[in-house]
Amino acid sequence: MSPEQRLSGRVAPLLDDRLRRPSGDADMDEQAWIEVIRQMDAIYADLVHYQVELERKNADLENAQRFIESVLASISDVLIVCDIQGRVLQVNPALERAIGQAQQELQGRPLRALFHPDFHERIDDFPRHIRSDQPLIDCEVSLLHRDGNPIPLAVNCSARYDHENRLSGFVITGRPLGELQRAYRELAAAHESLKTAQRQLVQSEKMASLGRLVAGVAHELNNPISFLYANMFALDEYTGRLRRYLDAVHDDLPREAREALRRELGIDALLDDLGPLVSGSREGAERVSTIVQNLRRFSTPQDQQAERFDLVATIRRATSWVLKAAHSRPEVHDELPEALSLVNSEGHVHQILVNLCQNALDALEERPPQDAPPTIRVRLEEDADTVDVVMEDNGPGIREEDLARIFDPFFTTKPVGSGTGLGLYISYGLATEQCQGDLLAENRPGGGARFTLRLPREYRK
Repeated sequence: MSPEQRLSGRVAPLLDDRLRRPSGDADMDEQAWIEVIRQMDAIYADLVHYQVELERKNADLENAQRFIESVLASISDVLIVCDIQGRVLQVNPALERAIGQAQQELQGRPLRALFHPDFHERIDDFPRHIRSDQPLIDCEVSLLHRDGNPIPLAVNCSARYDHENRLSGFVITGRPLGELQRAYRELAAAHESLKTAQRQLVQSEKMASLGRLVAGVAHELNNPISFLYANMFALDEYTGRLRRYLDAVHDDLPREAREALRRELGIDALLDDLGPLVSGSREGAERVSTIVQNLRRFSTPQDQQAERFDLVATIRRATSWVLKAAHSRPEVHDELPEALSLVNSEGHVHQILVNLCQNALDALEERPPQDAPPTIRVRLEEDADTVDVVMEDNGPGIREEDLARIFDPFFTTKPVGSGTGLGLYISYGLATEQCQGDLLAENRPGGGARFTLRLPREYRK
Protein backbone atom coordinates (compact mmCIF):
# COMPACT_ATOMS: atom_id res chain seq x y z
CA MET A 1 0.00 0.00 0.00
CA SER A 2 1.38 3.41 -0.98
CA PRO A 3 1.73 6.33 1.47
CA GLU A 4 -1.15 8.11 -0.26
CA GLN A 5 -3.44 5.13 0.28
CA ARG A 6 -2.37 4.90 3.92
CA LEU A 7 -3.10 8.63 4.36
CA SER A 8 -6.62 8.25 2.90
CA GLY A 9 -7.30 5.20 5.06
CA ARG A 10 -6.31 6.99 8.26
CA VAL A 11 -7.59 10.59 7.79
CA ALA A 12 -10.90 10.02 5.89
CA PRO A 13 -12.65 8.14 8.74
CA LEU A 14 -11.72 10.93 11.15
CA LEU A 15 -13.16 13.60 8.85
CA ASP A 16 -16.33 11.59 8.26
CA ASP A 17 -16.76 11.15 12.02
CA ARG A 18 -16.33 14.92 12.58
CA LEU A 19 -18.92 15.77 9.93
CA ARG A 20 -21.50 13.42 11.49
CA ARG A 21 -21.17 14.97 14.94
CA PRO A 22 -23.39 17.91 15.97
CA SER A 23 -21.59 21.25 16.20
CA GLY A 24 -21.14 23.16 19.40
CA ASP A 25 -18.74 20.84 21.26
CA ALA A 26 -15.49 22.83 20.90
CA ASP A 27 -13.33 20.37 22.88
CA MET A 28 -14.40 17.47 20.71
CA ASP A 29 -13.76 19.48 17.54
CA GLU A 30 -10.29 20.45 18.66
CA GLN A 31 -9.45 16.87 19.62
CA ALA A 32 -10.55 15.58 16.22
CA TRP A 33 -8.45 18.11 14.34
CA ILE A 34 -5.46 17.34 16.51
CA GLU A 35 -5.83 13.63 15.62
CA VAL A 36 -6.12 14.50 11.93
CA ILE A 37 -2.92 16.57 12.08
CA ARG A 38 -1.11 13.77 13.99
CA GLN A 39 -2.09 11.22 11.37
CA MET A 40 -1.01 13.57 8.58
CA ASP A 41 2.40 14.04 10.26
CA ALA A 42 2.82 10.26 10.48
CA ILE A 43 1.88 9.85 6.84
CA TYR A 44 4.29 12.61 5.83
CA ALA A 45 7.08 10.82 7.66
CA ASP A 46 6.13 7.64 5.79
CA LEU A 47 6.24 9.61 2.53
CA VAL A 48 9.76 10.88 3.31
CA HIS A 49 10.92 7.36 4.25
CA TYR A 50 9.31 5.94 1.10
CA GLN A 51 11.08 8.54 -1.01
CA VAL A 52 14.44 7.78 0.59
CA GLU A 53 13.96 4.02 0.03
CA LEU A 54 12.91 4.64 -3.55
CA GLU A 55 16.01 6.72 -4.23
CA ARG A 56 18.26 4.11 -2.59
CA LYS A 57 16.76 1.28 -4.62
CA ASN A 58 17.03 3.38 -7.78
CA ALA A 59 20.74 4.00 -7.01
CA ASP A 60 21.24 0.26 -6.41
CA LEU A 61 19.60 -0.52 -9.74
CA GLU A 62 21.80 2.02 -11.52
CA ASN A 63 24.93 0.58 -9.87
CA ALA A 64 23.88 -2.95 -10.78
CA GLN A 65 23.24 -1.83 -14.37
CA ARG A 66 26.65 -0.15 -14.61
CA PHE A 67 28.29 -3.22 -13.06
CA ILE A 68 26.64 -5.55 -15.59
CA GLU A 69 27.57 -3.23 -18.45
CA SER A 70 31.22 -3.04 -17.30
CA VAL A 71 31.39 -6.84 -16.97
CA LEU A 72 29.91 -7.34 -20.43
CA ALA A 73 32.30 -4.78 -21.87
CA SER A 74 35.31 -6.53 -20.31
CA ILE A 75 34.45 -9.99 -21.68
CA SER A 76 36.62 -10.79 -24.69
CA ASP A 77 34.33 -13.61 -25.82
CA VAL A 78 31.23 -12.68 -27.81
CA LEU A 79 27.91 -12.86 -25.94
CA ILE A 80 24.38 -12.89 -27.36
CA VAL A 81 21.19 -12.97 -25.24
CA CYS A 82 18.02 -14.19 -27.01
CA ASP A 83 14.41 -14.84 -26.12
CA ILE A 84 12.93 -18.31 -26.50
CA GLN A 85 11.89 -17.57 -30.11
CA GLY A 86 15.51 -16.80 -31.03
CA ARG A 87 15.24 -12.98 -31.26
CA VAL A 88 18.24 -10.93 -30.15
CA LEU A 89 17.72 -9.06 -26.88
CA GLN A 90 21.24 -7.95 -26.04
CA VAL A 91 24.84 -8.34 -27.22
CA ASN A 92 28.16 -7.31 -25.70
CA PRO A 93 30.80 -4.97 -27.19
CA ALA A 94 32.96 -7.94 -28.26
CA LEU A 95 30.16 -9.06 -30.62
CA GLU A 96 29.71 -5.50 -31.91
CA ARG A 97 33.42 -5.28 -32.72
CA ALA A 98 33.46 -8.74 -34.28
CA ILE A 99 30.72 -8.07 -36.87
CA GLY A 100 30.99 -4.28 -37.15
CA GLN A 101 27.39 -3.54 -36.04
CA ALA A 102 25.97 -1.77 -32.99
CA GLN A 103 23.57 -3.32 -30.48
CA GLN A 104 20.78 -0.95 -31.56
CA GLU A 105 20.93 -2.42 -35.06
CA LEU A 106 20.72 -5.99 -33.76
CA GLN A 107 18.04 -5.85 -31.05
CA GLY A 108 14.84 -7.61 -32.07
CA ARG A 109 16.39 -9.24 -35.15
CA PRO A 110 16.34 -13.03 -35.54
CA LEU A 111 19.49 -14.73 -34.34
CA ARG A 112 20.20 -16.23 -37.77
CA ALA A 113 20.76 -12.71 -39.14
CA LEU A 114 24.05 -12.51 -37.23
CA PHE A 115 25.45 -15.69 -38.81
CA HIS A 116 26.64 -16.79 -42.21
CA PRO A 117 23.88 -18.36 -44.37
CA ASP A 118 25.73 -21.70 -44.38
CA PHE A 119 24.87 -22.06 -40.69
CA HIS A 120 21.27 -20.76 -40.62
CA GLU A 121 19.79 -24.24 -40.31
CA ARG A 122 22.03 -25.03 -37.35
CA ILE A 123 21.25 -21.67 -35.70
CA ASP A 124 17.49 -22.15 -36.16
CA ASP A 125 17.84 -25.41 -34.22
CA PHE A 126 19.22 -23.71 -31.08
CA PRO A 127 15.77 -23.02 -29.46
CA ARG A 128 14.78 -26.69 -29.87
CA HIS A 129 17.96 -27.81 -28.10
CA ILE A 130 17.31 -25.40 -25.24
CA ARG A 131 13.65 -26.47 -24.84
CA SER A 132 14.76 -30.11 -24.71
CA ASP A 133 17.42 -29.28 -22.10
CA GLN A 134 20.30 -30.09 -24.46
CA PRO A 135 22.97 -27.37 -24.13
CA LEU A 136 25.36 -26.94 -27.04
CA ILE A 137 29.10 -27.01 -26.37
CA ASP A 138 31.88 -25.98 -28.78
CA CYS A 139 29.57 -25.81 -31.78
CA GLU A 140 31.53 -24.43 -34.77
CA VAL A 141 29.69 -21.75 -36.75
CA SER A 142 30.59 -18.48 -38.52
CA LEU A 143 29.42 -14.97 -37.73
CA LEU A 144 28.69 -12.66 -40.66
CA HIS A 145 30.64 -9.39 -40.71
CA ARG A 146 29.05 -6.25 -42.08
CA ASP A 147 31.29 -6.53 -45.15
CA GLY A 148 30.10 -10.11 -45.78
CA ASN A 149 33.20 -11.96 -44.56
CA PRO A 150 32.65 -15.02 -42.34
CA ILE A 151 34.18 -15.11 -38.85
CA PRO A 152 34.70 -18.72 -37.60
CA LEU A 153 33.45 -19.13 -34.07
CA ALA A 154 33.23 -21.90 -31.45
CA VAL A 155 30.05 -21.25 -29.41
CA ASN A 156 28.32 -22.60 -26.32
CA CYS A 157 24.57 -22.20 -25.88
CA SER A 158 22.81 -22.51 -22.50
CA ALA A 159 19.31 -21.83 -21.17
CA ARG A 160 18.24 -18.57 -19.49
CA TYR A 161 15.57 -18.43 -16.76
CA ASP A 162 13.50 -15.56 -15.33
CA HIS A 163 12.93 -14.68 -11.64
CA GLU A 164 10.22 -17.35 -11.39
CA ASN A 165 12.60 -19.98 -12.80
CA ARG A 166 10.72 -20.21 -16.07
CA LEU A 167 12.60 -20.76 -19.33
CA SER A 168 12.77 -17.34 -20.97
CA GLY A 169 15.47 -17.73 -23.61
CA PHE A 170 19.08 -18.68 -24.07
CA VAL A 171 22.58 -17.22 -23.95
CA ILE A 172 25.29 -17.80 -26.56
CA THR A 173 28.97 -17.32 -25.77
CA GLY A 174 31.79 -17.94 -28.19
CA ARG A 175 35.39 -17.25 -29.07
CA PRO A 176 36.68 -16.65 -32.60
CA LEU A 177 38.45 -19.78 -33.80
CA GLY A 178 41.23 -17.66 -35.25
CA GLU A 179 42.30 -16.74 -31.71
CA LEU A 180 42.00 -20.34 -30.55
CA GLN A 181 43.99 -21.61 -33.50
CA ARG A 182 46.65 -18.98 -32.91
CA ALA A 183 46.75 -19.92 -29.24
CA TYR A 184 47.04 -23.61 -30.18
CA ARG A 185 49.87 -22.83 -32.59
CA GLU A 186 51.69 -20.80 -29.95
CA LEU A 187 51.15 -23.57 -27.41
CA ALA A 188 52.43 -26.20 -29.86
CA ALA A 189 55.48 -24.05 -30.66
CA ALA A 190 56.18 -23.57 -26.95
CA HIS A 191 55.80 -27.33 -26.38
CA GLU A 192 58.24 -28.12 -29.19
CA SER A 193 60.66 -25.55 -27.81
CA LEU A 194 60.45 -27.15 -24.37
CA LYS A 195 60.97 -30.61 -25.86
CA THR A 196 64.02 -29.36 -27.76
CA ALA A 197 65.39 -27.75 -24.62
CA GLN A 198 64.78 -30.96 -22.68
CA ARG A 199 66.60 -33.03 -25.31
CA GLN A 200 69.51 -30.59 -25.22
CA LEU A 201 69.66 -30.71 -21.42
CA VAL A 202 69.52 -34.50 -21.41
CA GLN A 203 72.31 -34.60 -24.00
CA SER A 204 74.31 -32.10 -21.92
CA GLU A 205 73.92 -34.28 -18.85
CA LYS A 206 74.97 -37.32 -20.85
CA MET A 207 78.06 -35.51 -22.15
CA ALA A 208 78.84 -34.37 -18.62
CA SER A 209 78.66 -38.00 -17.51
CA LEU A 210 80.95 -38.98 -20.37
CA GLY A 211 83.36 -36.24 -19.37
CA ARG A 212 83.50 -37.62 -15.83
CA LEU A 213 84.30 -41.06 -17.25
CA VAL A 214 87.10 -40.01 -19.60
CA ALA A 215 89.82 -40.56 -17.02
CA GLY A 216 88.47 -43.98 -16.12
CA VAL A 217 88.14 -45.04 -19.77
CA ALA A 218 91.62 -43.70 -20.53
CA HIS A 219 93.00 -45.85 -17.70
CA GLU A 220 91.12 -48.85 -19.05
CA LEU A 221 92.54 -48.24 -22.53
CA ASN A 222 96.04 -47.46 -21.33
CA ASN A 223 96.94 -51.02 -20.31
CA PRO A 224 96.07 -52.84 -23.55
CA ILE A 225 97.40 -49.99 -25.68
CA SER A 226 100.70 -49.97 -23.77
CA PHE A 227 100.92 -53.75 -24.20
CA LEU A 228 100.23 -53.41 -27.94
CA TYR A 229 102.81 -50.64 -28.22
CA ALA A 230 105.51 -52.76 -26.57
CA ASN A 231 104.60 -55.78 -28.71
CA MET A 232 104.84 -53.67 -31.86
CA PHE A 233 108.39 -52.61 -30.90
CA ALA A 234 109.34 -56.25 -30.32
CA LEU A 235 107.74 -57.35 -33.59
CA ASP A 236 109.51 -54.53 -35.43
CA GLU A 237 112.86 -55.72 -34.05
CA TYR A 238 112.00 -59.34 -34.86
CA THR A 239 111.13 -58.34 -38.40
CA GLY A 240 114.59 -56.83 -38.92
CA ARG A 241 116.31 -59.93 -37.56
CA LEU A 242 114.18 -62.27 -39.67
CA ARG A 243 114.80 -60.21 -42.80
CA ARG A 244 118.57 -60.31 -42.18
CA TYR A 245 118.47 -64.09 -41.67
CA LEU A 246 116.28 -64.71 -44.74
CA ASP A 247 118.53 -62.55 -46.89
CA ALA A 248 121.48 -64.71 -45.81
CA VAL A 249 119.54 -67.85 -46.67
CA HIS A 250 118.66 -66.47 -50.10
CA ASP A 251 122.28 -65.54 -50.70
CA ASP A 252 123.24 -69.22 -50.30
CA LEU A 253 125.33 -68.56 -47.20
CA PRO A 254 127.29 -71.69 -46.21
CA ARG A 255 125.60 -73.85 -43.67
CA GLU A 256 128.11 -73.25 -40.87
CA ALA A 257 127.94 -69.46 -41.35
CA ARG A 258 124.13 -69.62 -41.59
CA GLU A 259 123.91 -71.56 -38.32
CA ALA A 260 126.24 -69.11 -36.67
CA LEU A 261 124.05 -66.22 -37.85
CA ARG A 262 120.97 -68.11 -36.63
CA ARG A 263 122.47 -68.35 -33.17
CA GLU A 264 123.65 -64.73 -33.28
CA LEU A 265 120.16 -63.42 -34.20
CA GLY A 266 118.37 -65.75 -31.77
CA ILE A 267 116.04 -66.99 -34.46
CA ASP A 268 114.87 -69.99 -32.45
CA ALA A 269 113.95 -67.87 -29.41
CA LEU A 270 112.37 -65.33 -31.78
CA LEU A 271 110.15 -67.97 -33.35
CA ASP A 272 109.13 -69.26 -29.91
CA ASP A 273 108.24 -65.71 -28.84
CA LEU A 274 106.42 -64.77 -32.05
CA GLY A 275 103.28 -66.77 -31.28
CA PRO A 276 102.68 -65.26 -27.80
CA LEU A 277 103.46 -61.79 -29.17
CA VAL A 278 100.79 -62.11 -31.89
CA SER A 279 98.34 -63.75 -29.50
CA GLY A 280 98.90 -61.07 -26.86
CA SER A 281 98.55 -58.28 -29.41
CA ARG A 282 95.30 -59.79 -30.65
CA GLU A 283 94.05 -60.01 -27.07
CA GLY A 284 94.99 -56.37 -26.44
CA ALA A 285 93.27 -55.25 -29.62
CA GLU A 286 90.15 -57.19 -28.64
CA ARG A 287 90.26 -55.54 -25.19
CA VAL A 288 90.43 -52.09 -26.80
CA SER A 289 87.56 -53.03 -29.11
CA THR A 290 85.48 -54.21 -26.14
CA ILE A 291 86.09 -50.99 -24.23
CA VAL A 292 85.13 -48.90 -27.26
CA GLN A 293 81.98 -50.96 -27.78
CA ASN A 294 81.05 -50.55 -24.12
CA LEU A 295 81.64 -46.82 -24.39
CA ARG A 296 79.44 -46.72 -27.47
CA ARG A 297 76.69 -48.58 -25.61
CA PHE A 298 76.84 -45.95 -22.91
CA SER A 299 76.87 -42.96 -25.27
CA THR A 300 74.16 -44.22 -27.65
CA PRO A 301 71.89 -46.57 -25.67
CA GLN A 302 68.80 -45.48 -27.62
CA ASP A 303 70.14 -47.33 -30.69
CA GLN A 304 70.15 -50.68 -28.90
CA GLN A 305 67.67 -53.50 -28.64
CA ALA A 306 67.14 -55.78 -25.68
CA GLU A 307 69.66 -58.62 -25.69
CA ARG A 308 71.19 -61.11 -23.30
CA PHE A 309 74.17 -59.83 -21.31
CA ASP A 310 76.02 -60.48 -18.06
CA LEU A 311 74.59 -58.09 -15.47
CA VAL A 312 77.47 -58.68 -13.04
CA ALA A 313 80.08 -57.74 -15.66
CA THR A 314 78.09 -54.59 -16.49
CA ILE A 315 77.93 -53.60 -12.80
CA ARG A 316 81.66 -54.04 -12.34
CA ARG A 317 82.49 -52.17 -15.54
CA ALA A 318 80.24 -49.22 -14.62
CA THR A 319 81.67 -48.87 -11.10
CA SER A 320 85.22 -49.28 -12.40
CA TRP A 321 84.84 -46.50 -14.94
CA VAL A 322 83.45 -44.06 -12.37
CA LEU A 323 85.89 -44.88 -9.58
CA LYS A 324 88.99 -44.69 -11.78
CA ALA A 325 88.03 -41.12 -12.69
CA ALA A 326 87.37 -40.14 -9.04
CA HIS A 327 89.61 -37.76 -7.09
CA SER A 328 89.29 -39.92 -4.00
CA ARG A 329 88.72 -43.66 -3.99
CA PRO A 330 86.20 -44.98 -1.47
CA GLU A 331 86.16 -48.59 -0.40
CA VAL A 332 83.94 -50.73 -2.62
CA HIS A 333 82.38 -53.91 -1.27
CA ASP A 334 80.32 -56.06 -3.59
CA GLU A 335 78.21 -59.10 -2.90
CA LEU A 336 77.90 -60.31 -6.45
CA PRO A 337 77.85 -63.78 -7.98
CA GLU A 338 80.30 -64.78 -10.68
CA ALA A 339 77.76 -64.00 -13.38
CA LEU A 340 74.04 -63.40 -13.91
CA SER A 341 72.57 -63.53 -17.39
CA LEU A 342 69.70 -61.13 -18.15
CA VAL A 343 67.78 -59.97 -21.24
CA ASN A 344 67.43 -56.18 -21.30
CA SER A 345 69.02 -53.07 -22.79
CA GLU A 346 72.62 -53.29 -21.60
CA GLY A 347 73.44 -49.72 -22.63
CA HIS A 348 70.57 -48.27 -20.60
CA VAL A 349 71.37 -50.43 -17.58
CA HIS A 350 75.02 -49.40 -17.80
CA GLN A 351 74.10 -45.69 -17.97
CA ILE A 352 71.82 -45.99 -14.92
CA LEU A 353 74.53 -47.76 -12.91
CA VAL A 354 77.11 -45.12 -13.89
CA ASN A 355 74.76 -42.37 -12.69
CA LEU A 356 74.01 -44.20 -9.42
CA CYS A 357 77.70 -44.80 -8.73
CA GLN A 358 78.55 -41.18 -9.53
CA ASN A 359 75.72 -40.04 -7.26
CA ALA A 360 77.09 -42.18 -4.42
CA LEU A 361 80.59 -40.81 -5.02
CA ASP A 362 79.28 -37.21 -4.90
CA ALA A 363 77.40 -37.95 -1.67
CA LEU A 364 80.57 -39.32 -0.05
CA GLU A 365 82.43 -36.11 -0.89
CA GLU A 366 79.83 -34.21 1.21
CA ARG A 367 80.31 -36.66 4.07
CA PRO A 368 81.72 -35.14 7.27
CA PRO A 369 84.83 -36.83 8.76
CA GLN A 370 83.88 -39.98 10.65
CA ASP A 371 85.58 -43.04 12.02
CA ALA A 372 84.28 -45.34 9.27
CA PRO A 373 85.95 -44.85 5.87
CA PRO A 374 83.78 -43.79 2.88
CA THR A 375 82.23 -46.94 1.48
CA ILE A 376 80.06 -48.02 -1.44
CA ARG A 377 78.32 -51.39 -1.28
CA VAL A 378 76.76 -53.18 -4.25
CA ARG A 379 74.72 -56.37 -4.10
CA LEU A 380 72.11 -58.31 -6.03
CA GLU A 381 68.75 -59.47 -4.66
CA GLU A 382 66.61 -61.86 -6.67
CA ASP A 383 63.11 -63.26 -6.62
CA ALA A 384 60.97 -65.13 -9.13
CA ASP A 385 60.10 -62.02 -11.20
CA THR A 386 62.80 -59.40 -10.65
CA VAL A 387 66.49 -58.79 -10.07
CA ASP A 388 67.44 -55.86 -7.83
CA VAL A 389 70.78 -54.06 -8.08
CA VAL A 390 71.18 -52.39 -4.67
CA MET A 391 73.80 -49.63 -4.34
CA GLU A 392 74.41 -48.09 -0.90
CA ASP A 393 76.75 -45.47 0.52
CA ASN A 394 77.52 -44.29 4.05
CA GLY A 395 77.23 -40.61 3.15
CA PRO A 396 74.87 -38.03 4.73
CA GLY A 397 71.76 -39.66 3.22
CA ILE A 398 68.69 -37.96 1.74
CA ARG A 399 66.64 -35.46 3.71
CA GLU A 400 63.11 -36.70 4.34
CA GLU A 401 61.55 -33.68 2.61
CA ASP A 402 63.69 -34.39 -0.50
CA LEU A 403 62.79 -38.07 -0.91
CA ALA A 404 59.58 -37.25 -2.80
CA ARG A 405 61.48 -34.97 -5.22
CA ILE A 406 64.71 -36.91 -5.68
CA PHE A 407 63.79 -37.98 -9.24
CA ASP A 408 62.32 -34.63 -10.32
CA PRO A 409 64.08 -32.86 -13.21
CA PHE A 410 66.56 -30.15 -12.18
CA PHE A 411 66.30 -31.06 -8.50
CA THR A 412 69.73 -31.07 -6.88
CA THR A 413 71.19 -30.39 -3.46
CA LYS A 414 74.58 -29.53 -4.95
CA PRO A 415 75.84 -25.93 -5.09
CA VAL A 416 74.94 -23.85 -8.17
CA GLY A 417 77.16 -24.88 -11.07
CA SER A 418 78.03 -28.28 -9.57
CA GLY A 419 75.18 -30.28 -11.07
CA THR A 420 72.23 -30.04 -13.45
CA GLY A 421 69.81 -32.13 -11.39
CA LEU A 422 69.15 -34.40 -14.38
CA GLY A 423 71.23 -37.51 -13.56
CA LEU A 424 68.67 -39.28 -11.36
CA TYR A 425 65.78 -37.94 -13.46
CA ILE A 426 67.28 -39.50 -16.60
CA SER A 427 68.06 -42.71 -14.73
CA TYR A 428 64.48 -43.00 -13.48
CA GLY A 429 63.13 -42.50 -16.99
CA LEU A 430 65.49 -45.12 -18.42
CA ALA A 431 64.62 -47.61 -15.67
CA THR A 432 60.84 -47.27 -16.00
CA GLU A 433 60.47 -46.68 -19.73
CA GLN A 434 63.41 -48.34 -21.48
CA CYS A 435 64.21 -51.16 -19.07
CA GLN A 436 60.58 -51.90 -17.97
CA GLY A 437 61.73 -51.76 -14.36
CA ASP A 438 61.85 -49.26 -11.53
CA LEU A 439 64.27 -47.11 -9.55
CA LEU A 440 63.77 -46.62 -5.81
CA ALA A 441 65.46 -44.32 -3.30
CA GLU A 442 65.52 -44.52 0.49
CA ASN A 443 67.76 -43.95 3.48
CA ARG A 444 69.72 -46.75 5.11
CA PRO A 445 68.88 -47.43 8.76
CA GLY A 446 72.53 -46.97 9.70
CA GLY A 447 72.95 -43.75 7.71
CA GLY A 448 73.55 -43.03 4.05
CA ALA A 449 71.41 -43.57 0.95
CA ARG A 450 70.22 -46.71 -0.78
CA PHE A 451 69.20 -46.85 -4.46
CA THR A 452 67.60 -49.96 -5.91
CA LEU A 453 67.47 -50.62 -9.66
CA ARG A 454 64.72 -53.20 -10.21
CA LEU A 455 64.86 -55.11 -13.49
CA PRO A 456 62.38 -57.69 -14.81
CA ARG A 457 63.54 -61.23 -15.42
CA GLU A 458 61.30 -61.38 -18.50
CA TYR A 459 61.67 -58.38 -20.82
CA ARG A 460 58.46 -57.75 -22.80
CA LYS A 461 59.31 -57.09 -26.44
